[in-house]
Amino acid sequence: MRGGNRLHEPYRGNNMMTHLIIAAVVLVALLIVIGWPVAIYNRLVTFRNRFQNAYSQIDVQLKRRYDLIPNLVEVAKGYMAHERETLEGVITARNQAAAANAQAAAAPGDPNAIRGIAGAESALGGALGRLFAVAEAYPNLKANEQMSQLTEELTSTENRVSFARQAYNDAVLEYNTSTQVFPNLLVANMMGFRQASMFEVDKPAEREAVRVTF
Repeated sequence: MRGGNRLHEPYRGNNMMTHLIIAAVVLVALLIVIGWPVAIYNRLVTFRNRFQNAYSQIDVQLKRRYDLIPNLVEVAKGYMAHERETLEGVITARNQAAAANAQAAAAPGDPNAIRGIAGAESALGGALGRLFAVAEAYPNLKANEQMSQLTEELTSTENRVSFARQAYNDAVLEYNTSTQVFPNLLVANMMGFRQASMFEVDKPAEREAVRVTF
């Protein structure tokens, strides 16, 4: 009897080893099945945070420009009293752009919000362009030291906005691409990662910062 038990011991050992191997394989498979989508999800979150942070840099520069514009208009008002419509047009466009930017900053990448700020910024650029065109007829305004300083700061801010917008668009492209490739798109669709919109100016002539000639 004892000898018979010893004959079964190798079989029991092999059987236990087989169960351990199967259990290990199942455990590894579960880790892959669970870990794979988690890794993709975390990567998508990283890309989303990256473009949202990039828009926050646009927000900083736009707010700086919105703060400069009323001061610029106030100085111009002392020399351009008869250009009330032009001056009021700049302030109106500035206020609309500030409101649109607040919406975009609250939802970076949202198509409606980005279309809103892009349109408002185009309108503001047009209003500022008309102001500077009219200002050419006022030599004393062009010679005003405060006006020169403000326009220089405005130009510098415009350049910073352009750089920040490019960085944002690059981050959006990276994020959108990551949500479109397989197998990322499976997780993206399941977890609600929607395509983000780039901040693009509609007209080629408006792609450059407003040029100030003072």
